[in-house]
Amino acid sequence: MAISNFLKEFRSFAERGNAIDMAIGIIVGSVMTSVVNSLVKDVIMPPIGLLIGGVDFSQWFFVLSGGDGQTFNTIAEAQAAGATTLNLGVFLNTVISFIITMFAAFLIVRTVNKMKSKKAVTTTTCPYCKQTVDITATKCPHCCSALKPGEVKPAEESDMSKGIKKLKKIVKIKK
Repeated sequence: MAISNFLKEFRSFAERGNAIDMAIGIIVGSVMTSVVNSLVKDVIMPPIGLLIGGVDFSQWFFVLSGGDGQTFNTIAEAQAAGATTLNLGVFLNTVISFIITMFAAFLIVRTVNKMKSKKAVTTTTCPYCKQTVDITATKCPHCCSALKPGEVKPAEESDMSKGIKKLKKIVKIKK
């Protein structure tokens, strides 16, 4: 009986849109990570390194200890010789990848927010007790204070819907 309830509860959770949205977000995020890493490593950093004098940031490192005073061209050479390295270039690439990823996430969230329609405003906050009350109320049901009734603001369509309608008028798409 308990297992049956547990399975029903799990099925309900899995069928909810949030769990599926989260799974898709994780999958897309992992794929996006490789794209952003390649963008930073292969497209952004080489020109920056060229401008600074041919520095390959992925191989920008300092030997902290070991290596017996040898000069190393790569991190792998230094570590193979037993040297401890401070890998600043790898860290710099990671920071730039993070910034690009956060910017991409910002653009996605911004686009999704533009797609959402604005709901009708039917409530307000009582200025005295800070409880939520109907916008047309003349008396607060919580603290009995007199209120000035407001107007219900109707729902608005999303910015994206408005833009699509404008485009349809311009292009005169036939239905």
